[in-house]
Amino acid sequence: MTFQILKPYLGLTLFLLSLNLVAQDIQPLKYTASNKGKFFVSWGGNRESFSRSDIHFKGEDYNFTIKDVAAKDKPKGWHIDYLNPTRITIPQTNAKIGYFISDKYTVSLGLDHMKYVMHRNRNQTVDGYINLPATETGSQFNGTYNNDETFISEDFLMFEHTNGLNYIYTEFSRYDDISKLFNIQNTDKFQINITEGLAGGILYPKTNTTLLQKERYDEFHLAGYGVSIHAGLNFTFFKHFFMQLDLKGGYINMPDIRTTSNTAESASQHFLYLQRVIAFGGIFRI
Repeated sequence: MTFQILKPYLGLTLFLLSLNLVAQDIQPLKYTASNKGKFFVSWGGNRESFSRSDIHFKGEDYNFTIKDVAAKDKPKGWHIDYLNPTRITIPQTNAKIGYFISDKYTVSLGLDHMKYVMHRNRNQTVDGYINLPATETGSQFNGTYNNDETFISEDFLMFEHTNGLNYIYTEFSRYDDISKLFNIQNTDKFQINITEGLAGGILYPKTNTTLLQKERYDEFHLAGYGVSIHAGLNFTFFKHFFMQLDLKGGYINMPDIRTTSNTAESASQHFLYLQRVIAFGGIFRI
């Protein structure tokens, strides 16, 4: 009889205990557990290496190629110009804005502001001809070149994409959380992702050129296209802030580089590049 009286209370007790156990098992969903619908922006700097390339110059009175040209970047180093709105185009910079279309995949729009400086004041192989009017100051370089070793002085040519070698691209990337490999439990405080992606876009350089002692030319111009791939590590702090280290490689083809104010004169080249990037950014939902 006593058991029958206690039975409802025992059932209620067991029910409450089970609710308590379930509640203990339910953990609040971490902000970093899901990425779909998040936006991100980043800003950073880079260093570049370029393969050698043949540069072809053509105009009304000349048509020649300088072969196997080497080039370097023009680093600024750690500098306040990266943060100064009036001087942010001076260093080599990277900017990107993107959106997670799923937990692992993103689409983004980016700008890689690289700098390309052709080595000069050295011997190069030249093939073609130069036949400027005798009254022009650059006519001392007239002649037919048959793969001849020629000293390329600054008077002959200065050729730089220094403001800059601007690669404007769209990118498709994948992110994977690898925090568990490092026994990181609370990814809302610190998270590690690996990321890789593919991109393609246009080259819109501002090419600083002095060719055959003609007037210096330095204007923006749509010169060609590029494709690239990247792989990197993303370190996210306190849900919303991250640092990303990327290794990026690509191919650039510019068949229409402006070299003088005369639209009939141009240059063309194509080359490979390798870029090392460090960027900082934020990730958020709207």
